Amino acid sequence: MKRAAQDAAAHVNVTGRDVTDGLTRSTLLLMATATGLSVAGNYFAQPLLDMMARRFEMSSGTAALVVTVSQIGYVCGLVLLVPLGDLLERRRLTVTLCATTAVGLACTAAAPNVPLLFAGLAVTGLCSVGAQVMVPFAATMASPDMRGRAVGTVMAGLLLGILLARTAAGGLAELGGWSTVYWVNAVLMLTMALLLRRVLPAFPAAGRASYLSAFRSMGRLLRDHPVLRWRTLTGASSFGAFTVMWVSLTFLLSGPPYGWSTAAIGLMGLAGAAGAAAASVAGRLADRGLVHTVTAGGTILLLASWAILLAGGRHGLAWLLVGVLVLDLAVQAVHISNQNVVYALDPPARSRLNSLYMTAYFLGGVAGSALISLVWAYAGWTGACALGAVFSAVAVLSCLGERLGRRAAAA
Repeated sequence: MKRAAQDAAAHVNVTGRDVTDGLTRSTLLLMATATGLSVAGNYFAQPLLDMMARRFEMSSGTAALVVTVSQIGYVCGLVLLVPLGDLLERRRLTVTLCATTAVGLACTAAAPNVPLLFAGLAVTGLCSVGAQVMVPFAATMASPDMRGRAVGTVMAGLLLGILLARTAAGGLAELGGWSTVYWVNAVLMLTMALLLRRVLPAFPAAGRASYLSAFRSMGRLLRDHPVLRWRTLTGASSFGAFTVMWVSLTFLLSGPPYGWSTAAIGLMGLAGAAGAAAASVAGRLADRGLVHTVTAGGTILLLASWAILLAGGRHGLAWLLVGVLVLDLAVQAVHISNQNVVYALDPPARSRLNSLYMTAYFLGGVAGSALISLVWAYAGWTGACALGAVFSAVAVLSCLGERLGRRAAAA
């Protein structure tokens, strides 16, 4: 009863108006678009490394740090900035992060030397976590029976931003050089900041705790909610499998017998983008009380996708395309169901819960990218599929562990 009262109170802004009134379809689509554009800035550099290395006369080792700097900035933002969503007025925080991301993108595009390039990338990565502020914001604005759909729609925008960033970067680089995509995204992010400032309702902080006490409370949240621990493990392992697939797919398609160019490989993101549809469907199923079924089905489908991908390495591109689509559908189903469960644990602490979950989620991806580099050197595509299957099996076991825990608690 107390939790329900807190959840209801979280929907009321300082004027007493129910903020779900402001979550129209157009508002939700605007938030999804802003989320995708925010996160895309962290992925533009991947197909542009060669061009950037020539422009700044960097060695291959230094050029590789271009991606690393963005990743470090993003992790720092997840840990240090996302929890502010529970402490600060959320519209102002969202708009500030979007505007600062635009500044980071512009600094990256205009950088005259490597230190300033890295500074721009770091700011972009740090503030792009505005995407992770908007997801729980949308969940809080939505009515309980529409929360899954709201989360699914915003997360679909985030997925499209990740998958299409490489394609956009490659295409715009052909037109105007490597910096073009950063200039374009800077303008778009500034536009998003202005539109969000106009459209989003003012939303007060969930509490008056200090930053340090809120930060310390994250350990308590992790300790007090076994479901949170299971869901972070499920999310981290599924995103690890996702990363293994995309990194190893790049290795596979760039070598014989395919020999694809960077731009052509980037187009594979279009196949993966179809998985964004799973985000909305998973959200709707969660609203119908099927969230645990979605998680279980998603993890099983994730594990099965590696058999299709393994066949793709032997029998051709059609099998690969099917495997990519199935894996993306599975990962998004698991992710959306995870977020719906996590956000329901403690509504006033949604931003801190999201910080914990997404930090673990991203670290799972880091582990996947680190391990696949080693495995590929020794075992190629077969080893990559085995590694992806291991990550997927961990997700299945984690889902099973949570289910057994729920049964024990009920008993």
